[in-house]
Amino acid sequence: MTLSSMTGFAAARGVTNGVAWAWEARSVNGRGLDVRVRLPQGWERLDPAVRERVTKRFKRGSVSISLSVSQAEGAARYALNERHLETLLNLIRPLQARGDVAAPTADGLLALKGVLEPLDTADADDSALTNDLIAGIDTALGSLEADRHAEGARLGDVVRGQVQAIAELAASAREHPSRSVEAIRDKLAQQVAVLLEASASLDRDRLHQEAALLATRADIAEELDRLDGHVEAAKGLLDRGGAVGRRLDFLAQEFHREANTLTSKSVDRAVTAVGLELKVVIDQLREQVQNLE
Repeated sequence: MTLSSMTGFAAARGVTNGVAWAWEARSVNGRGLDVRVRLPQGWERLDPAVRERVTKRFKRGSVSISLSVSQAEGAARYALNERHLETLLNLIRPLQARGDVAAPTADGLLALKGVLEPLDTADADDSALTNDLIAGIDTALGSLEADRHAEGARLGDVVRGQVQAIAELAASAREHPSRSVEAIRDKLAQQVAVLLEASASLDRDRLHQEAALLATRADIAEELDRLDGHVEAAKGLLDRGGAVGRRLDFLAQEFHREANTLTSKSVDRAVTAVGLELKVVIDQLREQVQNLE
């Protein structure tokens, strides 16, 4: 499955039996799936069909659908008002019988006000127009889905790069010389020596015990292991595709938690700098995954 963004736009237009129609479909970020349908008066009956089609295609995003209908230029439709015509003919017949007026012509009658009435574009009996409108919303939603997939592919490349950057930063922290046993031992020995010089009354054994405890607390191996695990999980979700935005957002929070702990436990400036860079990349990652479905 491919990744999908929650943002996109699509439209579909056509003319059926003299009626011009246009669908527009827009999608932006949303915590869940929120569908908003705006239809012209007389076409409210299409609402359930539109919502059903949106929910079948999308899992997340705020999706807005709108329809406009109008008489196509030069293709207005009319209906004969037979009752009004009959009333006019009944008025004319006595005059015609007396010879006061000539027999009415068809074009003359049709030119009389009210004989021909424009048809409403929402005529419920026009099954051809209804069918074309349903086909039109399917076309628009298909294009919207393709647009979201295209944006999702671009976002996927960005997110993969950020996940890889996190993996490389974690590796650099793991391999930094300051994390070696010898480096930690020498650093703590120097600190203990400074304290002993400052006060001869300090308990040497107690200081060494405290130093060993601090060394244990300063170890960032667990944080690095968890970061590696989260990297593998993120790569798996990206490869799987589909609606993985929420899971990736959760992993971004976990990434941030480990980076915070790593930075706070670091005893070397270089490793601290790696932790700060990790937090920058993770913040960028979270901004991107919040756009994914």
